[in-house]
Amino acid sequence: MNKLMKRCAFLSMDSLEDFFSYDQMLFEPLKTVGWLAEEVSWRKPDVDWNNYDAVVIRTTWDYQDDVEGFMACLQRIEASSAQLQNSLKIVEWNISKSYLKDLQNQGINIVPTLWFDSFSLSEIQAGFDYFDSPQLVIKPLISANADHTYRLTPESLVQQADDLKAIFASREFMLQPFLNGIVDEGEYSLFYFAGHYSHSILKQPESGDFRVQEEHGGRLSSIQPCEDMLTTARHSLAALPEDVLYARIDLVRHKKEFVVIEIELIEPSLYFNMDADSPQRFVDAFIEML
Repeated sequence: MNKLMKRCAFLSMDSLEDFFSYDQMLFEPLKTVGWLAEEVSWRKPDVDWNNYDAVVIRTTWDYQDDVEGFMACLQRIEASSAQLQNSLKIVEWNISKSYLKDLQNQGINIVPTLWFDSFSLSEIQAGFDYFDSPQLVIKPLISANADHTYRLTPESLVQQADDLKAIFASREFMLQPFLNGIVDEGEYSLFYFAGHYSHSILKQPESGDFRVQEEHGGRLSSIQPCEDMLTTARHSLAALPEDVLYARIDLVRHKKEFVVIEIELIEPSLYFNMDADSPQRFVDAFIEML
């Protein structure tokens, strides 16, 4: 190994066999600016993080199965000489979807949401009237890849009540109206590297589904965002507690305006395959942030 090269670990899962990952598209452009990158599982024991100059959280799409262990790993990295991106502070803020309350308090429009720390069938049922919606979405505050996310009608809620009570017995969760825009139009993702706009995509679910991830059959297309999308994204970035290496801002149209579904700052897919120049933009941002 060239000792003049710096080393970067891309924090990942043990195996990405069942997932779509495009981070290796960064390896060559990183190498041209003096960085050797490799994927390292966050579950791998006894890693000496001091051997790396930087660690970038990337495809840790199973962290929700062991949040305590994941955070302990990040704390070890933070305590090492390696620079962690995005930072432990921003992960602590972003790991629970309760951060959406912070955004809303700063004037950012989010999907209408009710927040719960315990499961009550009657309170969930009341959500249909509260939102004036024939369908609801329930999901944990800590989740990834649409795990434990359910689309409910009044009938299916009753049918699944026992299972849902078991799933959410020890999980804080959120309740939202199901937005038809997700299936009729799709979900938009805007990508920012070191605060600079990079690219955007439209994610549309497979027919009969509402989940837009590729792993669930979602379809992707590149788009040029309109000014309303860009304005919402800029305001969302400005509301973050600190600057970040990468941010994915997910938007959906609701009542003729764009609202934030999520701001992904921990392990978002950045879809480098959808924009030929995006890997170089990321590398430029990486160097800028360091």
